Amino acid sequence: MKSLTIGKHTVPYPLIQGGMGVRVSAAGLAGAVAKCGGVGLIATAGLALNSDHTDKKYFEADLLALKDEIRKAYDIAPDGVIGTNCMVAVSDYDDIVRTSCEAGAKVIVSGAGLPLNLPGLTVDYPDVALVPIVSSVKAAELIARKWHKGFGRLPDAVVVEDPDTAGGHLGEKLENIGNGDYDQYETVRGVKAYFKEKWQLDMPIIAAGGIWDRDDLERALDEGADGVQMASRFVCTEECDADPAFKQAYLDCTQEDIGLIMSPAGLPGRALKANIDQVRAHDIDGNISCPSGCLKKCAYKKDKERFCIVHALDRAQRGDRNTGLIFCGTNAWKAHKMETVAEIFAELFD
Repeated sequence: MKSLTIGKHTVPYPLIQGGMGVRVSAAGLAGAVAKCGGVGLIATAGLALNSDHTDKKYFEADLLALKDEIRKAYDIAPDGVIGTNCMVAVSDYDDIVRTSCEAGAKVIVSGAGLPLNLPGLTVDYPDVALVPIVSSVKAAELIARKWHKGFGRLPDAVVVEDPDTAGGHLGEKLENIGNGDYDQYETVRGVKAYFKEKWQLDMPIIAAGGIWDRDDLERALDEGADGVQMASRFVCTEECDADPAFKQAYLDCTQEDIGLIMSPAGLPGRALKANIDQVRAHDIDGNISCPSGCLKKCAYKKDKERFCIVHALDRAQRGDRNTGLIFCGTNAWKAHKMETVAEIFAELFD
């Protein structure tokens, strides 16, 4: 199995652990993955919650908590490749990206919107690898043109996320998800070909969404991907930062329990859907006002529609399966036991 090089950073195995907020993939999981030879990502969304800095204002606490998690991840994997997942949709995106660099992140993976200004935010940290998430060749082309024209830079890798299988926020319109039109590996090959033909670059392309076991990994590599991003598979591990009740929800769920919801961020998302009415009722019927202003665009903040996404995810991470929102990919139902990150790597890579 080949290694994976992203910018100036190489890991032994072609695997990125996907970012899962709020605090589902924090220092514990990211550090363990990096220690085993993959890229470990800390999800930056909502780190202020359930941190040691709740006495501070939300955005100040967010940055302090991010520094804490990156430091703790390197305590676990001092020589590993630790990165962050930064959502374009959050209000403090610019500060989160800069703080990631300052605190020592080696890779920044960015989605939930097009990260068109990402190189400008990291200009003082040229060794930090920049990896946008896209679901189409068109999006990859737009990012490449903008980055090259504005900053003289191109991505160090590109994550191609399959909206038909990935968990969490999805970069596609709701009506286009699951209709059979999307071909993940056609998109992988298309993005690869674009960078080869237009820029004469052998761009590392990472397949994300629906990757669960060795067969999925080998298929992705055979279909033209240079690596995979896996998230849901790592939830039911000892090192995952979520509460045991969150992990048990994966172990208990069936394929039919997993579906699409609309996030107040204006993006569709994939989650365990059975309790979505309770999630909404907690925040709407409870007459709770927007507690943090965490998103640039939010239907809950503006008109009290749907629910407060960051607190719904936080409740789930703490173990509230009644009013907490549990994001997951389509294969979460395949989880049937608790394991360690090292055991997953052994299965995937022998």
